[in-house]
Amino acid sequence: MTIHLETQSDLEEAVHALVKRDPRLKPVLAVAGMPALRRREPGFAGLAHIVCGQQLSTASAAAIWGRLSAAFDPFDHEAVRRARTDRLGRLGLSAAKIKTLKNLAREIIAERLNLDVLAEEDADAAHHTLISLPGIGPWTADVYLLFCLGHGDAWPAGDLAVQEGIKIGLGLQARPTEKQMAPLAEPWRPLRGAAAHLWWSYYRAVKKREGVLSA
Repeated sequence: MTIHLETQSDLEEAVHALVKRDPRLKPVLAVAGMPALRRREPGFAGLAHIVCGQQLSTASAAAIWGRLSAAFDPFDHEAVRRARTDRLGRLGLSAAKIKTLKNLAREIIAERLNLDVLAEEDADAAHHTLISLPGIGPWTADVYLLFCLGHGDAWPAGDLAVQEGIKIGLGLQARPTEKQMAPLAEPWRPLRGAAAHLWWSYYRAVKKREGVLSA
């Protein structure tokens, strides 16, 4: 059964379960404090919001999303399908991001993709469904599963802040690679998503800066 992190209470219950299961996390929680649950809108708009922010500063991403949201009401896959490429470009989207969003819209319209059902799938299967889509990389896939769908077991193995937090918190000699992150997280299944929230909170406490996108 897939566990969902829908409320702050869900996250807190999951974090306490993790600490009870893995004593190494007790001092991590003591430093990090209880993480706050962050959620974003699900569906096409939620995934598009994350795509728009790829490889951009928080301010730039917010500005582009603000223009898109104002230009299309609602901002959904039909709006993107109908929109002219040059209009999307004038709003600040790169050619690659326009291509990604147009492809997503086509997949949803053709009913080859249902973003909402991914919440009920195994985290690894849902991850692979998303990264099979052109322009959707591992980080984007995992952030969508975590923040838009509240998937309790999504694991952002390629996130540098989570990697760095684990290096410090578990006393590793080097920051683990994306490949090494999978076995490290095995003890935390099926709550790897809650573990990611904890590690982001720990990274923020130790490094004094955000390691993940704002709510």
